Amino acid sequence: MGAKRKELTLEEAFEILEETAARLETEDITLEDAFKEYKQGMEILKFCSDKIDKVEKKVLKISEDGETDEF
Repeated sequence: MGAKRKELTLEEAFEILEETAARLETEDITLEDAFKEYKQGMEILKFCSDKIDKVEKKVLKISEDGETDEF
């Protein structure tokens, strides 16, 4: 994922991962292309993990007295 690429949504990233997995499952993929697809998939997977981590940190916890606190 290049720095110039627009910020992906998680849904778009998951779609790219599905497409990447499908290409890797084809029998006619060359080893070189498989490595490229794998590398791109790992970059997208890291992006997803980072984005999910950011969202989890923003989730608010409601305490017993009704107050909200960030995790």
